Amino acid sequence: MSTGSGTHSSSGPGSGPDPTATSRLNARVIGICLAAALGGFLFGFDTAVINGAVDALADEFSLNAGLKGFAVSSALIGCAVGAWFAGPLANKLGRVKVMLIAASLFLLSAIGSGLAFGVGDLILWRVIGGLGVGAASVIAPAYIAEVSPARVRGRLGSLQQLAIVTGIFVALLSDAWLAESAGGAANTLWLGQEAWRWMFMAEAVPAIAYGAFALRLPESPRYLVGKGEIERAAHVLRDFTGVSDVTHKIEEIERSLKSDKKASLHDLRGKRLGLKPIVWSGILLSVFQQFVGINVIFYYSTTLWRSVGFTESDALTITVITSVTNIVVTVVAIMLIDKIGRRLLLLIGSSGMFVSLGLMAIAFSNATLETAADGTTSATLDGAWATVALVAANAFVVFFGASWGPVVWVLLGEMFPNRIRASALAVAAAAQWIANFAVSTTFPALSDLGLTFAYGLYAFFALLSFFFVFSKIPETRGQELEDMRDDAIIKRGKIVEPA
Repeated sequence: MSTGSGTHSSSGPGSGPDPTATSRLNARVIGICLAAALGGFLFGFDTAVINGAVDALADEFSLNAGLKGFAVSSALIGCAVGAWFAGPLANKLGRVKVMLIAASLFLLSAIGSGLAFGVGDLILWRVIGGLGVGAASVIAPAYIAEVSPARVRGRLGSLQQLAIVTGIFVALLSDAWLAESAGGAANTLWLGQEAWRWMFMAEAVPAIAYGAFALRLPESPRYLVGKGEIERAAHVLRDFTGVSDVTHKIEEIERSLKSDKKASLHDLRGKRLGLKPIVWSGILLSVFQQFVGINVIFYYSTTLWRSVGFTESDALTITVITSVTNIVVTVVAIMLIDKIGRRLLLLIGSSGMFVSLGLMAIAFSNATLETAADGTTSATLDGAWATVALVAANAFVVFFGASWGPVVWVLLGEMFPNRIRASALAVAAAAQWIANFAVSTTFPALSDLGLTFAYGLYAFFALLSFFFVFSKIPETRGQELEDMRDDAIIKRGKIVEPA
């Protein structure tokens, strides 16, 4: 994998690669996109690793329901902050340097969380990890979109979500293995440390790998053009992206960047509610992705399945199976996204999530409620209703994983114009993490009110998301990034010129 500063081919910037180079170029761009997507792997690992540890650390630090919810979702505060600042930092330092910063934050969080001596410093280390997650959530889709050929940008952009769900799977699998090895997450495993502590420290391995790969990535050609480094940009476009007419492409990028005006958050301002319509579309797309409650499944599923009668071991196994399902359907989405488009996948996903979440709400309305001595209430599902809940939960993951999971990150990476992409993506990603924080923090309280209410609320947002996509989200399949307009208006899924 090259750094982008290696030997140039003998052909000039305006000449195309020879026919025998096509497969090599494809392999190169796939390689650098996979390396960039490692940030997504850590994104998924960091946010899901708490799943297997939450009950054990709650007992260790004697946490009530409110503090337990905050301990789980505290990383999301860092995610929002990291996402907010990642865009401006990426515009100033470059995409690759921000990846290296994120890798360092992941490493610090892994070690610190594993060695935490109280809930206060655990939350601090989780917030630091969240900063890395937030930065990775902005940089990976922006970078992948900027180095990918338009014809395969959807598939390569989907690698981010594939990496996320793979990270979730590996985190849950390692949680299950460590808990099984110790005979329970709260039991001592190695070096006198409990298994739940090793769950956090396991993240150090992929964090180091991410940093090592990032050191060898070429910088984004669009960033390089904005900085006036035309030769380096031409090299990346020719040898990685496979652009045949590099000179023309660089001229297009220069026009779209309007490089005489420095990009900033002020460029996102518009006449309607303070922001440009396309920015609002990105923000609401992010919020709806979280308001359907997907992360309740991945943050609390072990606790959820234990509450309806499964043992800790069985609950962890079910959670791992769910994450495998998520990986499989993400692969399906990668195969479809450049064939049937982004909008249709989102509309199918919204419909399926509405039905499956509705079934979960109905199933839990038939649960038997039991009140413990400490006043907490738990729900137990009997007979067929337990099966309905289990099938509906996995169906929800299928519809989300095949649509809203990967498609949102693809759209956020490609729907914004070059000049405002990093900044607009930062704002949209920050909104996503704030929404994630709100859902994750409130779920324990909502579940105390009743799981029927909680899942009914998520079903309502799934229904709203259908109408939002239908009216406000454009189809970007096959469009060049240079064709995106920051003053564009969306009508019936198409980007039109402003009146």
